[in-house]
Amino acid sequence: MVRGNPRLVTIRIGLVGAGFIGGRHVDSLTAQPDVSVVGIADPQADRAGRLADRAGATPYDGWEQLLDGEQLDALYVCVPPNGHGSLEDAAIDRGIPLFVEKPLAADLATAERLAARIQDAGLLTSVGYHWRYLDTVEQASDLLTGSPARMVLAAWLDKAPGAPWWARQDQSGGQTVEQATHLFDIARVLVGEVVGGSAVGSRSPDGPGDILDVCTAALRFDSGAVGSFSNSCLLPRGLRIGVELIAPGLGLWLTEHELVVTDRDGERTVPRQVDPIVVEDRAFVAAVRGEGDDVRAPYAEALRTHRLVTAVAAAAADSGAVRLP
Repeated sequence: MVRGNPRLVTIRIGLVGAGFIGGRHVDSLTAQPDVSVVGIADPQADRAGRLADRAGATPYDGWEQLLDGEQLDALYVCVPPNGHGSLEDAAIDRGIPLFVEKPLAADLATAERLAARIQDAGLLTSVGYHWRYLDTVEQASDLLTGSPARMVLAAWLDKAPGAPWWARQDQSGGQTVEQATHLFDIARVLVGEVVGGSAVGSRSPDGPGDILDVCTAALRFDSGAVGSFSNSCLLPRGLRIGVELIAPGLGLWLTEHELVVTDRDGERTVPRQVDPIVVEDRAFVAAVRGEGDDVRAPYAEALRTHRLVTAVAAAAADSGAVRLP
């Protein structure tokens, strides 16, 4: 990972995409000392204006105007999956460090192309797999050190978000790519790389958009562990979102909010003690400033997860084998 610039005092940040996740990053960044969100771009001018007011920033109708109008030390890319590509290209051309929200794209080809450009440019990047910054993930990892996981049971059973692009396959990549990617990513962190498997999916007549609304994958890890990953967006509200890990003498249930540990001493619940988005933003800003090296999902690492979820999504569409690049 390329280090940042230790001469920077106030970090000037631009943000593209004034939706929910963009708002969370704005609140996190503006709470940091010596950080200024100076410009926010969104094609919906009213939305850009509201978030810019919150941040004390200048609103822009498009990312081109933002990049031309501001001198930036870093850029946050919080756009829908199909919005990736030209925006990152422009930032790479300018040598601007990038924070990119997951998923990297709606497809794999765009992410592969950008990854090659980022590597050639030696650009500092971070991708928004914020579960990696949970203190409970660190505790789970410590517990699994002495008793590695042999089975993973992961589920994202939820409602369909209201964004109009979300239920469009060509715009979001589907639920596996856009949402359940967090589960696959944290399984890679805690269990290892996936080497193969199979997936099936289906779409009900009254499901949202044209995406698969149920999907299940059975996967093998390089450690010999096996895993089941299921997602659905047919529910009226979130039902079950998390990763269960089974190891000799140990069971773990990990969500974004807590870790439940079952071992020979009984069962205990460990609530998270940190906001993972705040921690990941601090880590990225520190790297931009040249004062830290705790970026846990640079673009090349996030690409491994994106390769996995796009392979699972493709297999589920054809009820076939998961073929990894």
